[in-house]
Amino acid sequence: MTTKTKSAMIRERLSHPIVDSDGHIAEFEPAYFDFLKKVGGTKVVDRFKSLPDSPFAFRWHRLSPADRLDMRVPRPQWWVHPTQNTLDRATSSLPHLLYKRLDEMGLDFAIIYPSMGMFVLHYPEPELRLAGCRAYNELHAQIFREYSDRMTPVALIPMHSPKEAIDELEYAVLKLGLKAILMPSFVRRPIPAVARKTPEAARYAYWLDNFCLDSEHDYDPVWAKCLELKVAPTFHSPSSGLGMRASVSNFVYNHIGHFAASADSICKALFLGGVTSRFPDLRFSFMEGGVGWACTLFSDLISHWDKRNLSAVASCDPSRLNDAQLVSLFREHGGEYGAVASQLGEDKSDLLWGAAVDPGDRDEFARCNITSKQDIRDLFVPKFFFGCEGDDKLTALAFDSRKLPMRSRLAAVYSSDIGHFDLPDMRDAACEAYELVEDGLITNDDFRDFAFVNPVRAKTDVNPDFFKGTRIEDDVKRIL
Repeated sequence: MTTKTKSAMIRERLSHPIVDSDGHIAEFEPAYFDFLKKVGGTKVVDRFKSLPDSPFAFRWHRLSPADRLDMRVPRPQWWVHPTQNTLDRATSSLPHLLYKRLDEMGLDFAIIYPSMGMFVLHYPEPELRLAGCRAYNELHAQIFREYSDRMTPVALIPMHSPKEAIDELEYAVLKLGLKAILMPSFVRRPIPAVARKTPEAARYAYWLDNFCLDSEHDYDPVWAKCLELKVAPTFHSPSSGLGMRASVSNFVYNHIGHFAASADSICKALFLGGVTSRFPDLRFSFMEGGVGWACTLFSDLISHWDKRNLSAVASCDPSRLNDAQLVSLFREHGGEYGAVASQLGEDKSDLLWGAAVDPGDRDEFARCNITSKQDIRDLFVPKFFFGCEGDDKLTALAFDSRKLPMRSRLAAVYSSDIGHFDLPDMRDAACEAYELVEDGLITNDDFRDFAFVNPVRAKTDVNPDFFKGTRIEDDVKRIL
């Protein structure tokens, strides 16, 4: 008789399903390349394998230590998939085996994300990016189809332009029948002035387009298409290797906080760019970064509204200063500086004294169409969902309304990261997450929201039929 896992026993005690919002598949390369060849041809497969930033040709591993320093090539991820259990390693690549083992993991339903595919979304070459996404979507639509009652894969949606995003959205949803999507949190674009003057430097001198603020394109048609097709955008982009996460020798340094950083960027842009205001029925999820950053962002948005809304910034308008009184105060209290009070009109820096700002550029919350802190809560709290791994104790912050503005609770969703090193033993999926209850950090009701209600809302607020035909369909109906 097979001994039940701790995760299975925990699941038996619960009155609700457990939905995993972020399991990962380790793509089986030969099958993926077969589909890539059908989509783009042999040359595309060869270029895919040899591209410097391809998972198959990480140049860091091929460079000497001296060359890594000379070229400042950040150390990428390595040994991503656990190998202490061969069964788990096979499970991460085989949908049938994963399906058979969900009960021992304590999981009722899982949304499956890529491994290689997360990099494909960011390939700068259009031919490789578009073919790579299309091949991934066709492959996983096929191999997960017969397991749709308990698993569904995300479709990769490239975002270098609204057109390519809309084209793949329509193909993935209407032709392939996929109902969950993954978008990049940003795309790299060359800085135009650098590209004009020094084209060869454009690879290194780039800016990150977040689709919402100061973008090269208007992405509102993409958000509108998501609503039309009833798919909720999810973001899960690596940012290790960018900015301050660019150590040439230490992957851990580059990895810590990198998903949270990319999630923070796109979430902040969606809010300040007014997307949640213009598309109030859309919902957005951010995987594997936890919720600590979101608690900080939510609090910061409100505190910045207090200090930087259109009325508040007027209190810092330099034109309000009384120059005569200022001179008098300098003379009276300036000591040795009092003698130069008459020079106050000279050498005034913009930083210390304030530059002239056009009235139309003063309201940085204008795109959000908000007039109060209540509006911030209404445009943030119900619109965003935050994927948290099972061992992340800071998940409890999302449910502690005493610590968040206006006694709010943020929508944390369980995000196991099955298939990657974050969960060394797949059998611990549910029990690792339930430790939040066992350790007294959240209640059973909180866990129900974390593992079931919030993951369901993240999808059904946009598509009420998302769980139709699945094993948990009746459970979902009871909470809708």
